[in-house]
Amino acid sequence: MATTNPMMRRVALLSAGLAAALTSGVLPAAGAEPVPAPSNATATRRPVSPPPDPGGAPPGSEAPTAPPGTEETPAPPGTEGTPAPPGTEGTAVPPVDPADPRTALTDPGAPDAPADPNAPGAPGVPADQPSLVTGDPRDFGAQIFKGDAFDTCQAPSAATMRAWKGPSPFGAVGVYIGGRGRACPKQKHLSAEWVTEVDKQGWKLLPVYVGSQAPCVIAKNKQKFRMDTKDPYGLGRQEGQDAVRSAQQLGMAKNSALYLDMEAYRYKKKSCANTTLRFIQGWNSAVRAQGYVAGFYSSANYGIAHLEKARAAGARGLPTAVWFARWHVPASLDKERNLNPKAWQPHRRIHQHTGNVKRTYGGHTVTVDHNLVDAPVAVVG
Repeated sequence: MATTNPMMRRVALLSAGLAAALTSGVLPAAGAEPVPAPSNATATRRPVSPPPDPGGAPPGSEAPTAPPGTEETPAPPGTEGTPAPPGTEGTAVPPVDPADPRTALTDPGAPDAPADPNAPGAPGVPADQPSLVTGDPRDFGAQIFKGDAFDTCQAPSAATMRAWKGPSPFGAVGVYIGGRGRACPKQKHLSAEWVTEVDKQGWKLLPVYVGSQAPCVIAKNKQKFRMDTKDPYGLGRQEGQDAVRSAQQLGMAKNSALYLDMEAYRYKKKSCANTTLRFIQGWNSAVRAQGYVAGFYSSANYGIAHLEKARAAGARGLPTAVWFARWHVPASLDKERNLNPKAWQPHRRIHQHTGNVKRTYGGHTVTVDHNLVDAPVAVVG
C-alpha cells in the first residue's frame, strides 16, 4: 500500500537505505587494515608482538685510521632545518608519526624521550623511575647475532669476505654506512650489491653511522664535526633520518640495527653532556620512528659511562643496544664496570676489546677491531 504521509514516506526511505547498507558488505572507512607480519623472519627472530600504547678505548679510536687526506668530509651546509643533506633530496624519508605502529619500532625497555626539554626524562629532568633497558629485542622484530665480529674503516672486498668466511673466527662485520664524521667517506666496495653478496656468504652486518660529534669531543680529527648546540634534538632527528636513508640504499630493511658512533667526549661537563644526550635522543627517536633499531657506540670510559649515568638518573630515549670500546682486557659482555650488570640485557651488548690489529685469513690481510657480540644486526632484503 502506498504511503501518503510525507513523514512516513521519509522514514520508509531511510529504513530501506539502512537495510541496503547492512547487506552490502561495505566496511566503515575508519577500519584500518592490519599490518602483515614481516615475511623475512629467521631462526634468530621472534614474532613481533603488538606495540604497547605510546604513553675505554683510547679517545678517537673508533676505527682503523684512514690514510691522510681521506679522513673527513665537510659538514653539509644548513645542517639544521633541512630534511636531508644536500644531494639526497630525491630519496628523502617521508614524515612519519613515531606513535604509528605501522611504521614505528617500539622498544618497551627504552621509551622515547620527550620533545620538550623540560619534561621528565629529558636531560637533567628525572623521570618517575629509571629503566634498565631490558627485554629480548627479538620480541619487537630484531635479529640477533652472537659471536665474534670485526669492524674496519673500509668495507673489504667481497673476495676478501669470501676468503675470511670459515678460516676466520668472525661471523659478523661492522660497516660504516654514513655520517659526516665518517673516517672513510669514500667506500670502495660498500654497496647494495656488496651487502647482498656478503649476506649470501653467511655474514651478519653491524651498520655504523658516524654523525655530528659532541661539543666536547676529545679527538682533534673529530672536532671539526662538533654538533651545533642550538637544537641538538632536532639535529639528531635529522641525522637519524639520514642514517635510515643510508641503510635503505644499501638494502637493509626495517628491524635492522643502526649504531650511532659518538667518539670519546668529556661528559663531566654538564652543558656538553646535556647537549650530546639530546642529540642522541633525537637520533634514536628518528631511527625508531622509521622501524629500525637504535644502537650506540662509544668508549666505555666516556660515552658509555655518560649513558649509564643518564639511565640511572631516569633519562628516556636511550639506545636499544650499547657497543662499548675497552681494549686490552679479556672479551666480556657482562663485566664492563661502567654499566650496571642488569642494564641493557639480554642481547643488547657488544664489547670491542681489541683494536687496530692486522689479521690474515685465506691469503687476505685486513687491519681490524675485534668485537664480542650479542646484539641486534642488520636485516638484509
